[in-house]
Amino acid sequence: MSVFSVFAHLVEQLADLLQPLFRGSAAAAAIVLFTALVRLLVHPLSRAAARGRRAQAALRPRIAELRGKYARDPERLQKAVLDLHAKERVSPLSGCLPGLLQLPAFFLLYHLFSSPTVGGRSNELLAHRLFAAPLDGRWADALGAGGVFGDAGLVYLGLFAIVFAVAAFNYRLAKRTRANNPVAVGAGGGEQVPGLGAVARVMPFMSFFTLVTVAVVPLAGALYVLTSTAWTAVERAALDR
Repeated sequence: MSVFSVFAHLVEQLADLLQPLFRGSAAAAAIVLFTALVRLLVHPLSRAAARGRRAQAALRPRIAELRGKYARDPERLQKAVLDLHAKERVSPLSGCLPGLLQLPAFFLLYHLFSSPTVGGRSNELLAHRLFAAPLDGRWADALGAGGVFGDAGLVYLGLFAIVFAVAAFNYRLAKRTRANNPVAVGAGGGEQVPGLGAVARVMPFMSFFTLVTVAVVPLAGALYVLTSTAWTAVERAALDR
């Protein structure tokens, strides 16, 4: 039995367990529960990432000193910064691991709700819905079926409202983080890393790109993205207090 078939069976079993509570939306509830389980599994890495962010913030003044010392020698500066991270046992990439480990789960869901067959038999999960919206459908399908205010369109409007609220929360959180950790400048008033200030200004707006993702992927994938993004917002707010 393939990994894909095992995954499909897991989602079906979760949907069966949740059916008495959620009835026709049991598969949607199973996706939310599955996402929560994935995030729970990677939570230790999220805690490590939070410790890494705090450690990075503590190193920032020392890195600024190195940049001033080796301003005319980029190679020595790079080596000095890497040596400092190694000495303090701080990984610049630690914050990427939780997100990277979630990608396989997202792609499995995407594939599951885009495939007409699973293990040589009909994919029964494609018949499931979130209220009036099919889990294998997209926003474009909802618009074509009944328009923005059709039955399926209203489901997406509700999702967009929740995604926007989560994105706004993440935006405020990112702005606060940026205010507490301003981009370092050199002695002449310029940025020590060209373009870093522009990147820092753009980053708070990245959360709103989730709206685009929810609009273009199958509804099952949109539920995964929404649940994971909401989890990230709450988790990061708690860990970065």
